Amino acid sequence: MPEEWSSSAADLHLDLAGRGPGRRAGLEAALREAVRTGRLAAGARLPSTRALAAGLGLSRGTVTAAYAQLAEEGHLSTRPGSGTTVTDLPAAGAPPNAPAASAVLPRHDLRPGLPDVRAFPARAWLASTRRVLATAGADVLGAGDPRGRPELRAALAGHLGRTRGVLATPDQVVITSGFYQSVRLLGGVLAARGDTAVAMEDPGHDLYREAVRRSGLAIVPLAVDGHGARVGDLGPEAGAAVVTPAHQYPTGVPLHPERRGQLCSWARATGGLVVEDDYDGEFRYDRRPVGALQGLAPDRVVYCGTASKSLGPALRLAWMVLPPDLVGPVVAAKREADLYTETLGQLVLADLIASHAYDRHVRAARLRYRRRRELLTGRLAELPAVRPHGVPAGLHTLVTWHGRGPGEPEVLAACAERGIALRGSAELYHRAAGAPPGLLVGFAAASGHGFPVALDALAGVLADVLG
Repeated sequence: MPEEWSSSAADLHLDLAGRGPGRRAGLEAALREAVRTGRLAAGARLPSTRALAAGLGLSRGTVTAAYAQLAEEGHLSTRPGSGTTVTDLPAAGAPPNAPAASAVLPRHDLRPGLPDVRAFPARAWLASTRRVLATAGADVLGAGDPRGRPELRAALAGHLGRTRGVLATPDQVVITSGFYQSVRLLGGVLAARGDTAVAMEDPGHDLYREAVRRSGLAIVPLAVDGHGARVGDLGPEAGAAVVTPAHQYPTGVPLHPERRGQLCSWARATGGLVVEDDYDGEFRYDRRPVGALQGLAPDRVVYCGTASKSLGPALRLAWMVLPPDLVGPVVAAKREADLYTETLGQLVLADLIASHAYDRHVRAARLRYRRRRELLTGRLAELPAVRPHGVPAGLHTLVTWHGRGPGEPEVLAACAERGIALRGSAELYHRAAGAPPGLLVGFAAASGHGFPVALDALAGVLADVLG
């Protein structure tokens, strides 16, 4: 049987069986293998010689000698008062002096759809976390409800009604891990009730088209013009329409008021469902944000929102406000998909909303992003070859140029060569071939001091390539 050591201070599993004739040699071999294979990572602190000796039934002298041997070989580092730690050696098979693998961020981050996570309200989040842990019952760490915590569902029902004009009760709210999961759940419910196709904006987010296809539904392209989705083209073949009414992705135009009414009429006349993706609806800079479409037809519209743009995508917190007849099927699908969404973050967000810290954070972010967008449009105005699109809203701007100029791949390649990360628009069309060239330029993800530098780099590329 393998011999194991563990203590309340640290846990370390070592298999000494078959490691050689001596116990010291076996311990050295086991430690050496753990370090070389990376099971003991660089910087990991080992148990004290006394604790490891007691756990393995060895003499302390044996453990001390083994540590000393591996320290001489360069595997361990021993410093008085600091204990014994694993040194930073290349992984097995890596060349000498090879750099450690790490996630490399772009030099100039202009990716669309990403917030400035450096501005995350850490102090407010920590204060809310402390309040939650101090006041919540033991069930906070127990199994969750597939609908989500009642505290967050109640907080969202009130918040969305006040800020977005959504008509909802807490019983209509279901918490998910993101819009991707929301659309997957809805796709499954639609397919189960017999629908075969869903209308989606063209252009629109390619990731969500794939989510709908994976539910077994066909996609009906819904063209977009200067007034948003052309909802008058909708027919009875689509059981649902997925739209971005407040700020169309990626063109940036809002859905015209007349078309809002047409879309609701289509849903009522055909029994169809409207899925409203309000991905960045809280960020409108020239006036108050456009109210949610859901307020016009709460019985036919599923309202979908997320904290990924306001706080950060890593929180994995989003929500749906469902018509009453869809709550049961969606909750059943959520239970089957992943049982429930993590609980502690839900309670913290509920506290942030209740304390109005969330409102304060969104207002500060709105001001910061408005200033950045003004910087972006100001620089683009100096380049006669390009044209920005969309109303002052969201976290990105669509930039296009005359079709007779260089193609989108050439412009993207030139940006990449100078370390600029952004996205082309052609892949967002249902058929990329023949799509007009364009760039989606995000103005939120870069740091405050790095954004002007990124704009300089982008303006240089566009001036060089487009003239």
